[in-house]
Amino acid sequence: MTLLTNKEKEIIDYLYAAERDAKEVIKVTDEYTDLTIEEAYVIQEGLLARKMDENCTKTVGVKLGLTSKAKQEMMGVNQAIYGYLHNDMLALEWEPIHFSELIHPKVEPEIAFLLAEDLQGENITAEEVIKATKYVAPALEVIDSRYKDFRFTLVDVVADNCSSAKFVVGSKWVSPNDIDLGNIGMVMSKNGKVEQTGSSAAVLGHPATAIAWAVNELAAVGKGLKKGDIVLSGAMSEAIAFKAGDSIIAQFDGLGSVSMYCK
Repeated sequence: MTLLTNKEKEIIDYLYAAERDAKEVIKVTDEYTDLTIEEAYVIQEGLLARKMDENCTKTVGVKLGLTSKAKQEMMGVNQAIYGYLHNDMLALEWEPIHFSELIHPKVEPEIAFLLAEDLQGENITAEEVIKATKYVAPALEVIDSRYKDFRFTLVDVVADNCSSAKFVVGSKWVSPNDIDLGNIGMVMSKNGKVEQTGSSAAVLGHPATAIAWAVNELAAVGKGLKKGDIVLSGAMSEAIAFKAGDSIIAQFDGLGSVSMYCK
């Protein structure tokens, strides 16, 4: 791991405490106005190392963010971002998510990829991603920015592990060769009312393209994806807010459904 500067250590302490205590904080760039995207990824790595050490958890995969062109334009950027998934982020459909552990959560529908082999390199293609994937499944990602009012810059959100909080993976696992991954429709409902519709085409045109981008980005810092990793390929629609008592279900063409309940 990269040797951390005092500034990076301070930011890691700040963000770690915010998540641990479920308290929103002012975004990092309000004080550190010159923070770069490279430093943000170093902070992200340090923050995750701190969690692994103090929470006795381990990395189980990667999540992608800003994979829709509309979101990139809204943020004034032209690239996606990535963060990491830990095993203590994995929630189960049959167990409630506790609102008291979160700040101002939202949920996004995604397609999860389970890798059958390592994937690393600087020129990885979408076809190679599909070849390396054992199964795909419906998923929900709970995002919960630690920043006040869910407002942040690109470097803020990267440092905060891309607002990661929890994720749920559905029980239906399908071979990527048995479904048209670039054209999967989705309907997400809250308490029985349709809130969002979307398509896998919103994820950089194809979710495997988004994952190929992430692998190529990781290669630039000497990293990659591993056999057994779960990869959340990016949101298929806008996120929706939820609170205690809410039930969410997302239904995907050809992939079945995935649900969660907040207590």
